[in-house]
Amino acid sequence: MSKVSKTVAVLGAGTMGSGIATVMARAGHRTILYDVDEGNLKRGIDTVHGFFDKSVKLGKLDAIAAQEAKDALVGSTTLTDLAPCDVVVEAVFEDLQLKKDTFGRLDGIVSEHTLFHTNTSTLSVTGIASGSRLPERVVGTHYCNPAPLMKLVEVADGRHTAGWAHKATVEFLDSLGKTSVVTQDRPGFIVNRFLIPWENSCIRALEAGLGTKESIDAAVLGGLGHPMGPFRLLDIVGMDIHQQVATRLYEQLRDPRFFPPPMVERMVAAGDLGRKTGRGFYTYDDTRLFGS
Repeated sequence: MSKVSKTVAVLGAGTMGSGIATVMARAGHRTILYDVDEGNLKRGIDTVHGFFDKSVKLGKLDAIAAQEAKDALVGSTTLTDLAPCDVVVEAVFEDLQLKKDTFGRLDGIVSEHTLFHTNTSTLSVTGIASGSRLPERVVGTHYCNPAPLMKLVEVADGRHTAGWAHKATVEFLDSLGKTSVVTQDRPGFIVNRFLIPWENSCIRALEAGLGTKESIDAAVLGGLGHPMGPFRLLDIVGMDIHQQVATRLYEQLRDPRFFPPPMVERMVAAGDLGRKTGRGFYTYDDTRLFGS
């Protein structure tokens, strides 16, 4: 797949979906952000526009390029609008049947040559691909969060993924300026196998009074060389997302390190999900993705 402009769809206008749509539009691809809910779709588009606007204010993107990226993005709540797409990236709720059904419905809408990408890192790519009559075109592409800022994308083939689909996927990710790492179709892939238990350990350390959120974040930055502390990162990801991912990995792996600590449940119940709600471990005046 060449670096010429493509028509791309991103399914799901949540934190991950809007972040991936930002990447697509910034790379110059005509991008359709799809969601079944009008309110979610509007918030997703506002998030993408806010990212580009803030990027201009920070001097990291010129105004013309930002406007071109915003113009490349359209929203839709109608699945048939995705008919001309060359690539469809699924970033809907982590429910196997929902993902299978979505790809099954798309089979009758898009071309047989359209690539199907799933952003899952907790569910089986093979299982999701089974919902399509052409499972050979389905590839796992796990974008690290926040997608507009993180270069890494994990690529995982399903059992029936074709060589051409894998090659086209890596070439497409290259056109986005991303770095591909090939992994196996296993729960958590590489990143979340390491990240989720570590984030849970940081939360447990906070619960135990080992340090404050500020001191633990500072220790991770200064002592481990991470670009961001665990609590700042969790606020970007969203506590609801962390809970979902951690729980699904625990259900499959039965390793207690993956089970979310009690603080996670309390924060989700209180609606303190992170940046997107204005409060998580920290509080925020601006809930939009920061620009780059």
